Amino acid sequence: MLTDIQLFNHAQRNALKESAKASPRRRANHNVHKSYEDLVQRLFIAMEPDSYVRPHRHTQQHKWEFFMAVEGSIDLLFFDDNAVLTKRITLSAGGDCVGVEIPPNVWHATVCFEPVVFMEVKQGPYEVMDDKGFASWAPEEGDVAVAPFLEKLKEAELGTQF
Repeated sequence: MLTDIQLFNHAQRNALKESAKASPRRRANHNVHKSYEDLVQRLFIAMEPDSYVRPHRHTQQHKWEFFMAVEGSIDLLFFDDNAVLTKRITLSAGGDCVGVEIPPNVWHATVCFEPVVFMEVKQGPYEVMDDKGFASWAPEEGDVAVAPFLEKLKEAELGTQF
């Protein structure tokens, strides 16, 4: 039905960016999916440059992720099992690369150098306890080691070990 059509317009994007600025985690999301039980999870995320996304992977074999830049740029960092940075991809709204799909079991993190809005699409349902396997070599959110670790992530070149 036409009443079920959802829009994500400029005003909503600005409100989401303001929510991210006000959030202690320095990011905010707008869920497009109706329930965490939906088989496809769809959300817009606004993120500030000082937001820390702990390196993680999705261990369930059907849990891929897709990211697409909507406004600004975001870097996706990929690591091997030895915590070595193996690939870095920059997604830029209107740029050469705007999206990327990440298969299951791939260690990754995101960093940005400017406020960014991106869309994430991933296989559902969302299960809080099984959604992510966090890297033991990366500090937990809220740890005093987060700020220097985030700077290392931002500056890291391929081959850097964490």
